[in-house]
Parts: sequence; structure tokens; C-alpha cells
Amino acid sequence: MKQTVPFSKRVAWRLQYWAALALMALLRRLSVDAASGFCGWLLRQVGPRLRAHRIARRNLTRTFPDMSADRVEQTLTGMWDNLGRIIGELPHAETICDPAQNRLEVVNAAGAIAFRDSGKAGLMFGGHIANWELTGAILHSLFQLTVHPIYRAPNNPLMLNLFIQTRQAQGREAIPKGRDGAKRSLELLKSGQHLGLLIDQKMNDGIELPFFGRPAMTAPALASFALKFGIEPRLCHLVRLNGARFRVVFSDPLPLPNTGNRSADIESLMLAANRQLEDCIRAHPEQWLWAHRRWKE
Repeated sequence: MKQTVPFSKRVAWRLQYWAALALMALLRRLSVDAASGFCGWLLRQVGPRLRAHRIARRNLTRTFPDMSADRVEQTLTGMWDNLGRIIGELPHAETICDPAQNRLEVVNAAGAIAFRDSGKAGLMFGGHIANWELTGAILHSLFQLTVHPIYRAPNNPLMLNLFIQTRQAQGREAIPKGRDGAKRSLELLKSGQHLGLLIDQKMNDGIELPFFGRPAMTAPALASFALKFGIEPRLCHLVRLNGARFRVVFSDPLPLPNTGNRSADIESLMLAANRQLEDCIRAHPEQWLWAHRRWKE
């Protein structure tokens, strides 16, 4: 039975959507650097006042207990700056992704080209690092590589329109998490397409694996798809260099375990993927979204 949404919530959703449209319209009138810088500044002021800041601080200090107090504050400030810049950069994705703008540098371009030209289905994974929202658009612009993202639907369904429109414009199909999304993902892989997954979000019905040495419920979809189709997944992530400029890092593929025990192989592959992601976060902790409830309390 379909649950009725309260009128007050529907009004709040509508107001949030209109506010988002107005903000995007305003940011489009600014240059990419001005929009990125303004939103970075704004979140640096607002973020520390939010409940999410306490969650981020707890996650950060538990993960890096030896980090100095000053470094903790710098990292949290950098996290809010990065998150704000993501918002400011969304209306300027086309400019940032344009190779002629010289805002991008690539590590392992040969790996990206090999991934594109393999003639086989591909799996790419990443996390909420730097401007993760631009990763697929950048790969499409630089390498004509189409990666269909699997996403978690926002709480406000109206905001989904903004999310999907930016991807459909490049021929990328946004696939929702869940039963229907899993079915569609299988269809795309069978047809030789490429999928992209963010693996650093908590999934209550996932599998418990260590992430930075602490138990974290982890979605096993990446490993399940990889083992089913014999695909070696690759990590691809961005590093924010200076303002709205990025390094695109395309890693070598992860080898597939083959012990004959499917559950053990899924855990082994997801553990290897987690470790790769940990290395990226250690290198630039201020660029990861610490405010997410990633670990068990």
C-alpha cells in the first residue's frame, strides 16, 4: 500500500526544489571559479554549525586518533569547503570537463583507454572524494567513455530530476539502487556497458567489513557483479588540485579471487576495494565526506 506523504512535507520538498533551481540559476551567472569559491566559503561558515559537523569530527578522530587538534580542524574546514565547491561547480560541469580549459590532468590515461576499448563490460568504483559528481562527465569528455552511475535516491524526489538530467545529456543512464536497479544493471553488463558505483556508503543489509580498521556495513554489489561477469573492477577518483581544477586518477584493475567459495571471494574483493579507497582518503582526508554515518556506533 502506497504511503501518503504529509502535505507539509510535500510543501517542504517543493520549496527545496525551487530554492535549488534559483541557486543553480544564480551560480550559472558567475564564472566557474567565482561559483566554486563562493559556495566553498559559504559552507565553511555554515557547515560547522550543523549536526553533521559533530558526526564528521567523531568519524575523523576515531579514524585518525593520532591526528593533532589543529589538523583535525583544518581537515573539517577543508571538507566543508570541498562540499560547497561541489555545489558551485555543478552548473559549470561543461566548462570544467572541457579539455581546452586546462582544468584537468590525468594519471594513467592508457588505463582509461584500455577500459573503454576492451570490447567487454566494465565496472568502475569510487567514493565521495573531491567532486565525485563530475567523475562520469569528465571521463565522457576526455575519453568518450560512458559509465552509467548507480545512485541512491535523494530524500526529496523532486531533486531527482536535477540529478538525472545532467547524466542523460551525455547518454549516461542513472540507475537507482534496489531490486529494479539491480535488474537493469545486469542488463547493461550483459550488453557490454560500463557501470560506476560509489562503495563508501553504509548499507544496513550489506556485509560487515573493516574500513580503516573498524567494522562498516558494505554493499557487496561491486564484487557480485565482478565475479558473475568475470570483470576486474577499477578504481577511478578525482583529486582537487586548486579550486575548480582536478587530477583524474585511473587505477589498475583489481584481480579477481577464485577460491571456489563465492561468499569468501566477495568479501575478499570488497576488502581489496576498501583498501584502495582508504589510500585515496589518507592522501587527501579533507576531500572525503566525513559527515556520513559510515561506521557502526
